[in-house]
Amino acid sequence: MFSDGVLAIIITIMVLEINGHVGNEFSDLIVLFPSFISYILSFTYVGIYWKNHYHLMQSISRINGKILWANLHFLFWISLIPISTKWMGVHNFAKTTITLYGVILFLCSVTFWILQSTIIAHEGKNSIIAMAVGKDTKGKISLISYFIAIWFSFINQWISIFIYVFVAMIWLIRDNKIERRINTGEE
Repeated sequence: MFSDGVLAIIITIMVLEINGHVGNEFSDLIVLFPSFISYILSFTYVGIYWKNHYHLMQSISRINGKILWANLHFLFWISLIPISTKWMGVHNFAKTTITLYGVILFLCSVTFWILQSTIIAHEGKNSIIAMAVGKDTKGKISLISYFIAIWFSFINQWISIFIYVFVAMIWLIRDNKIERRINTGEE
């Protein structure tokens, strides 16, 4: 699938952006610590989006042009994660880098919601995906949290980073509603 390839390339770009031009001692790697931490956070986000995107696409009975355009829109914003990831790492989580990271995460979340809504509109209110998503509490919490984190990034970037980690953690909590509905064909 095209989307899987794009997400794999995003992860590859992020890891290649970690500058390995340091000395040959383990202590020389300390300068890479901020880049490595920003990579871990971004890898986690791309992984979360990959898993959710996979299940979303697996739930579709047939596809149309609106879904393809909504998917491409989402892929555009997620493809910008490597830029902000590198910028954060290179500049030791400076406030402006954290702001950009939050804006990109916010737009990824918005465009994923658009993709999800487009699929639900196409598949119907009683579809597998509509029933599995339900009220989309995690999605709403994410959007609000990103907005708050962007605002806090102007005051204290560490609060924003904590919020980004918090959002990632709520998505890592296993929720198998979609898997269960897809595997049983339950609508």
